[in-house]
Amino acid sequence: MMDEILKVLYLVGLAAGGLLRRPHFRRLRRRGADVITDSRAPEHMTPVEKLLVVVGVVGILVIPLIYVFAPWLDSADYHLPAWVGVVGAALFAGGLWLQWRARADLGHNLTPTAVARDGQSLVTCGAYRYIRHPIYAGHWLRVIAQALLLHNWIAGFAGVVLILPMYVYRVRREERNLLERFGEEYRSYMERTGRVVPLVWRQLKTRERKRCGCANETIRKMRRRP
Repeated sequence: MMDEILKVLYLVGLAAGGLLRRPHFRRLRRRGADVITDSRAPEHMTPVEKLLVVVGVVGILVIPLIYVFAPWLDSADYHLPAWVGVVGAALFAGGLWLQWRARADLGHNLTPTAVARDGQSLVTCGAYRYIRHPIYAGHWLRVIAQALLLHNWIAGFAGVVLILPMYVYRVRREERNLLERFGEEYRSYMERTGRVVPLVWRQLKTRERKRCGCANETIRKMRRRP
């Protein structure tokens, strides 16, 4: 019974993930922005990226749906305590929220591709304050949750395994494009943030440097006074 409830929660999460994307793009279109829709996104992808996106979709959508609606993968089932499923649901919800927050923070910079557009600005606040790729971080939370909600060695871990190549490829491509566009500004941003995991110690070191810089400047001003 609990396994069936967890399957339903996973389906609800998938549906919510699709629905939560739409308001951001709709808002941009109302403002007259040139929005790259999901249907146009492949036009801006390399052949390798297109293939990896398809592989990722198989891992987070196709295989889980086969598991939920057909008995073909049942021989690979495993069983975990009920509280693990609750943790999985919380992680999935956290991933959805993080992706929603990141898209809101991007504003007119939002695009479903890994290519920076003309007029794009560098966002370093909100969800981007501590990590450079919060939308991908949300994906990772969701695929980890997939393994906790779908207790099956194939369907549960398909997301983690099959989304990894797309993540590695797209993140490298995005960061290369952003370095070319923003140069030293983005390099400095990279030094104080993590890709999908916050590097708290870097933030603390940056703040400490700023405090030391302010203190040294105050001392210099005091010494210059007659």
